[in-house]
Amino acid sequence: MRGKIIKSTGSWYQVLQFETNRIFEARIRGKFKLIKTRLTNPLAVGDFVEFQLESDDVAWITKIEARNNYLIRKSVNLSKEAHIIASNIDIACFIFTLKHPETSLGFLDRFLACCEAYNITPLILFNKIDVLNEDEIELVKDIEFLYNEIGYETLEISSYSKLNLEDLQNLLKDRTSVFFGHSGCGKSTLVNALQPDLNLKTSEISDTHLKGKHTTTFAQMHFWHFGGNVIDTPGVREFAMIDVEKEEIQHYFPEIFRKRKECKFHNCLHVNEPKCAVLQSLETGEIQHSRYSTYIKLMDEADEEALNNF
Repeated sequence: MRGKIIKSTGSWYQVLQFETNRIFEARIRGKFKLIKTRLTNPLAVGDFVEFQLESDDVAWITKIEARNNYLIRKSVNLSKEAHIIASNIDIACFIFTLKHPETSLGFLDRFLACCEAYNITPLILFNKIDVLNEDEIELVKDIEFLYNEIGYETLEISSYSKLNLEDLQNLLKDRTSVFFGHSGCGKSTLVNALQPDLNLKTSEISDTHLKGKHTTTFAQMHFWHFGGNVIDTPGVREFAMIDVEKEEIQHYFPEIFRKRKECKFHNCLHVNEPKCAVLQSLETGEIQHSRYSTYIKLMDEADEEALNNF
């Protein structure tokens, strides 16, 4: 039988069978756990699997189908390990808030680079627009313009005033989506605004630190009444790439990748090489310093990973 993983608690999974739409509690046969991998979880929500039923209606997963894509985060305790957040994603939405809490551009750029690396369509959602004054709205529009220029799709939204939520529904319709952002960015509130009966747990922002608490403890897929589904995931502090060569990183920054053709050396890494078009664009402001900083950081991490694996 074939199905899709719709919930993961670590040791148990829920599988939605395609033919009947029945949901089964499922476990993995031991051999999957023994496969040598640098991922801490062999299965993720969104995975397509084959399974067999035992007499007590417990499903045993026998095969994991090849993933179209996935996003991973660094494991909390094991720095050299990574954890699959979700797989087979059609659209990954990043919730950007200018304040309450303030979104780090480095976090956004790392997310976008990972989407590029694993072939996922990103969408940047500028949330809580209704709480901003005129100057702040102007700043959001400036940031939005920068990312539009690179080639990313953006949308200004508000869960409370319902700004552009219908447009967002149209973008999510009949697709598997996932939402990310800093804790307190309004992820659960937004999902509940799109479909109130989901009733996802939300948290208030702490006044002292202007940050929220992560409220999701395990990954679960929910189904939209307008078609498609959303994978609700635990909070992600840092997205990760594994098995990526240092030279590949520039492929995941579209504006750097486009500019590389103008560099003097074909193998230019845009660090300190002479006649580097990327460094020149950094001087003129054509390439943003915040994005370049993330590019350098990811190259350093790829270097470090290569040394650790040597």
